[in-house]
Amino acid sequence: MEERLQKLLSSAGICSRRKAEEYISAGHVKVNNITAKLGDKADPEKDRVTVDGRPLQVQSETVWIMLHKPRGYVTTLSDEKGRRTAAQLVENCGFRVWPVGRLDMDSEGLLIFTNDGDGTHGLLHPSHRVEKEYEVTVRGDIEQANSVLCGSLELDGQRLAPAKVRIIRKERGGGLLSVVIHEGKNRQVRRMCAIAGLEVKRLKRVREGTLLLGDLPAGKWRRLSKAEIDSLLV
Repeated sequence: MEERLQKLLSSAGICSRRKAEEYISAGHVKVNNITAKLGDKADPEKDRVTVDGRPLQVQSETVWIMLHKPRGYVTTLSDEKGRRTAAQLVENCGFRVWPVGRLDMDSEGLLIFTNDGDGTHGLLHPSHRVEKEYEVTVRGDIEQANSVLCGSLELDGQRLAPAKVRIIRKERGGGLLSVVIHEGKNRQVRRMCAIAGLEVKRLKRVREGTLLLGDLPAGKWRRLSKAEIDSLLV
């Protein structure tokens, strides 16, 4: 059955649909040795689809993985600077997967990987409004910062939705906060804390939607159950 090329690339675990459109537009994709264009379709059972000369192999199974990303790893499939990547920690999963969203190199915690392009798009789309909870160890006046973090903040010229903030533990000169957001701007929680006058010492994502990191050790991963996937994508 014919499918749009971006869907075929996504199903094969090559990339997300959005990235596939970039590949097609840049001339990296061919169908029966003819350079493809956006809007083209192909039948993987009848047509020969290649990406940079490599035949497309459609994966028959969809997989979702939760990784406990340690600090010191970048959230990319490869890194031109030679830094350690989170993808290296899941490369033995048996599938070509990519990260859904990001955690910066100095942050740790729950990071999802999948080969489901449609699921990736749905989960990252702003309308999905998936809550992400972080435990943030900070230095500074957390009582004063609390009202700032829960208030109306602006990043990159855009107004943020109010965060949910709870003080988990107070310590001399700082403490531990729970910060819940559903947007995903670059280093958002760190930048919010900076605006509130807090210095972030440690940042760990412990929840995404209904999915909890739990006691999964740092550097380890596990596959998600069907119930977890369904709840995440609802």
